Amino acid sequence: MRKVKGKMKPKISVVLAVYNEEKQLDRCLQAVKDYADEIVIVDGSSTDKTVEIAKKYTNKIIITDNPPIFHINKQKALQAASNEWVLQLDADEVVTPELWQEIFRRVKKEETKLKNKQIYGFYIPRKNFFLTRFLTKGGQYPDYVIRLVRKSKAHFPCQSIHEQIAIKNNRVGYLTHPLLHYGTTEFSRYILRDNRYSSLTAKFWYESGVRPSFKNFLYYFIYKPIYTFLSIYLRHKGFVDGFPGFVFALFSALHFNIAYIKLHQLTSYPQNYFHD
Repeated sequence: MRKVKGKMKPKISVVLAVYNEEKQLDRCLQAVKDYADEIVIVDGSSTDKTVEIAKKYTNKIIITDNPPIFHINKQKALQAASNEWVLQLDADEVVTPELWQEIFRRVKKEETKLKNKQIYGFYIPRKNFFLTRFLTKGGQYPDYVIRLVRKSKAHFPCQSIHEQIAIKNNRVGYLTHPLLHYGTTEFSRYILRDNRYSSLTAKFWYESGVRPSFKNFLYYFIYKPIYTFLSIYLRHKGFVDGFPGFVFALFSALHFNIAYIKLHQLTSYPQNYFHD
């Protein structure tokens, strides 16, 4: 236990996997430095000031490579934590004081339970910032993500870029205070990230046996984008979020068009594709 504002709090390790996050990292670590028992950072050989910023907050920094499936580095960070309870974060996320207090309360409560009644991880609702505002509709809130876990009962499968942490026996609970996610404060960052994700989607399709054909063109290039846009913008009321809501719905749909184009290239030149 550690002392925060006069009270004894459970020991929580905060772990991050980062790569070129100089614009985001300081804000994230400022919000955890007074609450976390330790901060563990796995850096994928950043070329900016990420490591320099990280050193202001912790000396537990691991330098490694930058794999396409970044969850490999997240797993390394999880394994390097000293405490049983771990809060896994991305550099563009911020933990509010209210969320911290809820985390401490729930962890203390779990420690008093019988072993066969204990929860091994918690979903945390996440508010996603896109362009100029936090999205409230379009299926973007509450965007539940597993972030608080028992180290011995959790791991990243490291098979997909969109996977959650796997929790033993699916013993997962829910917190109520949101995590703030500043994922898209700059549209150029969104495009850069989606370029990587669409490449991984194309590769996943290819490895799953999907090949360009008239049938697949109709499904992946026509049906999926239209269905995705209408689902986000109309069914889930993305229009309530104004212009950012429209842009989010549009580019979520275009992800499938871009991935299909990359699938076509990958099928034609499998030996020299996906070098980025």
